[in-house]
Amino acid sequence: MSHLPQVPGPIGVFDSGYGGLTILKGIRDLMPQYDYIYLGDNARAPYGTRSFDVVYEFTRQAVVHLFEMGCHLVILGCNTASAKALRSIQQNDLLQLDPQRRVLGVIIPTAEVIGELTKSRHVGILATEGTIRSHSYAMEIHKRFPDVQVTGQACPMWVPLVENNEADNPGTHYFVNKSMQLLLSRDPKIDTIILGCTHYPILLPVIKEHTPSDVNIICQGEYVARSLSDYLTRHPEMDTRCSKNGTMRYLTTENPQKFSESAQIFLSEKVEVERISL
Repeated sequence: MSHLPQVPGPIGVFDSGYGGLTILKGIRDLMPQYDYIYLGDNARAPYGTRSFDVVYEFTRQAVVHLFEMGCHLVILGCNTASAKALRSIQQNDLLQLDPQRRVLGVIIPTAEVIGELTKSRHVGILATEGTIRSHSYAMEIHKRFPDVQVTGQACPMWVPLVENNEADNPGTHYFVNKSMQLLLSRDPKIDTIILGCTHYPILLPVIKEHTPSDVNIICQGEYVARSLSDYLTRHPEMDTRCSKNGTMRYLTTENPQKFSESAQIFLSEKVEVERISL
């Protein structure tokens, strides 16, 4: 696709909805000088319950759109897309689209650091049904740390609670406690839990209330940001293709007003949003 813009452009961050804003925030806090475009496919969210084929198709459309908007590097700020679509896009699509462009996910940066964070070598993953079923975390962790035991627990109620701004009601405490008890009863030796969905950091205060104090809880934002910064240091040719004017654009496939209101839950600031079609 030689029609893709070749001049330096922003870093794209894609998510099925709002969760990727926690990833974007981590990246921007560490690397504020770059330009960014955030794309939320809110019209078709959530991805967590959808099939591999559908998640791949939707994610591919979003990646192509961000490439056409000038991004040379796109981060899938969505665990489901990282689990179900990233490998196919990297192995099959980039060759046709533009072999110089890159798409990265959120699972590998988290898997890479887990060996340093767990002492008991027992790790828990809290995520959507789709991410748990893909076994992506277990596979990526075992590749790097074969001795680490990984136990996954799906938390189907957590995303709707966050998106409806119910992070601190009694029902939320009930569902968080229930998932945590299920996970820890399956492996009481867990000393480190990865929040394997980008919505979950919003629930962090509630999660901590229902987790033993000696269990470490990992939010992905800072690890993905550090990994990206390291990536750009190791790949100066990509760094030169990322423009640096400190700008930010937000795109959604749904209602911009609704996106702007919900984005405040994640970013604690008002944002201007444009609507697009994929």
